[in-house]
Amino acid sequence: MTTDTQPSLSPEQNAYLRERSDWMGAYLVLHAWGVIALAMAFFIAWPNPLSFIVAVVVIGGRQLGLAILMHDAAHRALFKNTRLNDTVGAFLCGWPVGASLTLYRPYHLSHHRHTQQKEDPDLILSAPFPISSSSFWRKMRRDILGITGYQRRMEFFRMEMGDAPSRLQRWKNLFQAEKYFALTNLLIFGVTAAAGVWWAYWALWLLPLLTWYQVISRIRNIAEHAVVGNNDDRLRNTRTTLTNWGMRMVLAPYWVNYHLEHHLFVFTPCWKLPAAHRMLIEQGFGPRMELTQGYRAVLRKAVSKPHDDDAGNGKQRGQSNALI
Repeated sequence: MTTDTQPSLSPEQNAYLRERSDWMGAYLVLHAWGVIALAMAFFIAWPNPLSFIVAVVVIGGRQLGLAILMHDAAHRALFKNTRLNDTVGAFLCGWPVGASLTLYRPYHLSHHRHTQQKEDPDLILSAPFPISSSSFWRKMRRDILGITGYQRRMEFFRMEMGDAPSRLQRWKNLFQAEKYFALTNLLIFGVTAAAGVWWAYWALWLLPLLTWYQVISRIRNIAEHAVVGNNDDRLRNTRTTLTNWGMRMVLAPYWVNYHLEHHLFVFTPCWKLPAAHRMLIEQGFGPRMELTQGYRAVLRKAVSKPHDDDAGNGKQRGQSNALI
């Protein structure tokens, strides 16, 4: 069991951190899709290798942003209105990037109940670290080449088809599970086709989802729980990575880098996590918290094993569908 360390909040602070906003939730979802649309338009207007790379990085970052907003919806923190929270969180945030809010919520709440303990379903993501640099770069190559993204989808397909007694039933199970991902992606394809740039779905939506999205999801997973201090201390078994706005834009959208604060105050909307961080520092908890300056410093700690050891890598790939 983790220790009961919990920073105390005044009634006013507690009320502030708990307060959700339908307007802010709507803004964040529109912001994510607006940035994706602008990045697509940027490459379409100025097509060249550099603008393509910029578009892929920005779009992949906002695809992760959609997953993060779905994560907020899983905590019912995206919108104050519960029905709006679950509908928008599923249809506009989760489904387009291949994630199910319904399936994710119980899985993720179990991660919060058992953080870094043997019952934690996400423990397999952090347990292998530290790893060697050669092992890390092999993973990065698979991610950027789309191999990880492809393997994840195939793993989802196998899980969703299950052990039904007939081939027809297995395909029915797959259709039932994947119909919303297919529907939302068909809508995205329809919008690009109607705009006369049908190819943009493949090059500027699906490609980032299979490549850059995988890269930054891995780095974010490493930063949150790998090589942390004390797995039994709530202030040390989760990390907050302090970084600049540029890194947040491409690697840690919507304040996901404040992960320790999120674990301490799970009811808090993502846009209030910086305020939660300031409250903790003001109460003098800073020296006891797992804080790291920048993702480069995190990776130096996580990629510090002297010998190459990729044992369990297949398992990690299969289980790396955890989003946040």
